[in-house]
Amino acid sequence: MGIGSVDRIKTSVKIVEWLQDKVLESSTRGYVVGVSGGIDSALTSTLCALTGRAIIVVGLPIHQPASHVHRSETHMSWLENSFPNVSQQTVDLTYLYEAFRDLDMDKSDLALVNARSRLRMVALYNIANTHNLLVAGTGNKVEDYGIGFFTKYGDGGVDVSPIADLLKSEVRDLAHHLGIDESIINAVPTDGLWEDDRSDEDQIGASYEELEWALKYYDNNGPHFESLDQRQSEVLEIYIGRHLSSRHKLEAPPVCLVKEE
Repeated sequence: MGIGSVDRIKTSVKIVEWLQDKVLESSTRGYVVGVSGGIDSALTSTLCALTGRAIIVVGLPIHQPASHVHRSETHMSWLENSFPNVSQQTVDLTYLYEAFRDLDMDKSDLALVNARSRLRMVALYNIANTHNLLVAGTGNKVEDYGIGFFTKYGDGGVDVSPIADLLKSEVRDLAHHLGIDESIINAVPTDGLWEDDRSDEDQIGASYEELEWALKYYDNNGPHFESLDQRQSEVLEIYIGRHLSSRHKLEAPPVCLVKEE
């Protein structure tokens, strides 16, 4: 289930007003948003554009499939043409990524995948610092709170998280409401970090619809499997495992308190 038509308006207005408040509180000019061609970054950048503040949307390709680049460019152009406060940039980080691959070290696919995300974070903060902007995160509730499906100090390195309280179904509802391109809304969810273009479901082992169910079930019932069928048990096990193992991503680093009595 998504959110009703009235709630779509209320939710959009609330997020936009919240974003405006954060700009005022931080004495900054607006936001920079990395645009991947996926629905989460499309929604986040559109909500930021609606603030009327200075917005820079940035494509950050690293060996991206042509379809991802096309959707990203289409969305950024739509925003720039629709909102006078929006400008766009593309920063191709492929050559920097290749430098990491050429380092004389033990090769780790996961380390290189996370390097992609962290390179993008560095680029976004360079733009943000140059133009006195905040970096807007693009993670939704299932990814961020639920299973920690983001890179620590990569796409998790942000100043604000405007859609992190929205489930994936709610993200889709708001995207429809705000007129985001259907090709973006209907695209198979992927983090865009793997060269084989594997989907989020391929990586996680469950769909976002299943993970939304697991999030709600776990929050209400805890780790109780007695009444569940086989697939529900599998999904809940996936959810709990990722939820618990990713807690460190959401918490401040532990501090050694040497002055405790």
